[in-house]
Amino acid sequence: MAEVIKMPRMSDTMTEGVIVEWHKKVGDKIKPGDLLAEVETDKATMELESYNEGTLLHIGVEKGKSVAVDGVLAVVGKEGEDYKTALSGAEPSAEQKKEEAPAAPAQSKPEPAKQDVQKPAAKTELPEGAKVIRMPLLSDTMTEGKIVQWNKKVGDTVKADDALADVETDKATMEVVGYEEGTLLYIGVEAGSAAKVNDIIAIVGKAGTDVSGYVASEASGANTPQGESKQPHETEETESAEQIVNTEVISQQPEATEGADQHGSSANGRLKASPLAKRLAAEKGIDLKNLNGSGDGGRITRKDVDTYTPKAKEAAPASKKEEAKKPVQPFAATGQEGHTDIPLTQMRKTIAKRLSESNFTAPHFFLTTEVVMDNAMQSRASINEISPVKISFNDIIIKAAAVALKQHPAVNSSWMGDFIRQNNHVHIGSAIALPEGLIVPVIRFADQKTLSQIASEAKDLYDKARNKKIQPQDFTGNTFTISNLGMMDI
Repeated sequence: MAEVIKMPRMSDTMTEGVIVEWHKKVGDKIKPGDLLAEVETDKATMELESYNEGTLLHIGVEKGKSVAVDGVLAVVGKEGEDYKTALSGAEPSAEQKKEEAPAAPAQSKPEPAKQDVQKPAAKTELPEGAKVIRMPLLSDTMTEGKIVQWNKKVGDTVKADDALADVETDKATMEVVGYEEGTLLYIGVEAGSAAKVNDIIAIVGKAGTDVSGYVASEASGANTPQGESKQPHETEETESAEQIVNTEVISQQPEATEGADQHGSSANGRLKASPLAKRLAAEKGIDLKNLNGSGDGGRITRKDVDTYTPKAKEAAPASKKEEAKKPVQPFAATGQEGHTDIPLTQMRKTIAKRLSESNFTAPHFFLTTEVVMDNAMQSRASINEISPVKISFNDIIIKAAAVALKQHPAVNSSWMGDFIRQNNHVHIGSAIALPEGLIVPVIRFADQKTLSQIASEAKDLYDKARNKKIQPQDFTGNTFTISNLGMMDI
């Protein structure tokens, strides 16, 4: 059956995306994990993967055109299948209604009542020792997650820090840790399917435990959440940003697994890597054997591929390719008038919208002070004599702002419309200008980091932003933002 692929929400502020490039054409065979298209959002240009398998029957948006979130991008199905029915979902319903029109309406009314009566009223308790694993809240805007793949199967023994599955959220693909030990008794969501936050995705317990009664009762609505795992609504509002970071860190901690080494090879010699990591490595020309896996059992993850730094001799050819890809700038011939129309990017549209809104939705006040930076200049010169990375004035401002916010927590607050949220953590956003517009990479827990750590992390984030490799978790969650134009005598 043909399936419609819709524009996903790739950032928390995204309303539409522009198709920069299609990597598949109508008639091509596609499979889960294939790169379908590159999409420009209001934050960055990102890759859109397929989670469907079949033939690409229809492309609904031309290259260079925009489509709203949840708008139709493409249709995938069997070769030769009529995709128009999938596009116009109302048509089958209309035909069905015409066919059912002769039937008396009264005959259809008793059905729901009959079904309600047949629903089991008694709830079935979860067997002793069994633990329910629910879809966790992996980002502050997440409502559901799609299981990209299961890393364990029913009957496998699992440990508390095992990565059970790869889950695609509204912001990134992340590894989910179960935090329970035992045997995997039940998987509630197939790979490729989505589950809402707090839905049951698995059950772990003693080998041989029968949980079928509980599962059936839960599906019928007889059971209420048992509280086997921490519910998203039980967490404090101020924890949301840290949870996103900690979930990624915990799920990617190396595990001392027998028969597995740091390069992701298992006892049988098979390379252990997530499908996403394999695809990204292939596209970047990276040999997975050169990577150290940071996932459980030495498994190579996307983070390992993104942070891999090739040797200088490997990087040189790539830089030449990038140079060759740069477009030649148009110019007007001497004595002739000419112009180039540059369409607004999604980023510029969003910047204009947000700046306009902020003038009316948030109270503004302005403070000015003068600071003599002579001592700071001398300190910076001294620090750079021993620092492993070069410290900039911007790094000093980030650290100074972070320390000040800890001393004055009331300033580390956000206007939420009908309430003020005072943050207990300090995440500093440092605005940088790109040719396409403004973006704000975030230095998390800046108050707890040294100047060298801030400088190193900031440089990596700025490079990612300039190369359009920055991810949503890298530019969201800031509690305070600085925009330094001191290098321009401002």
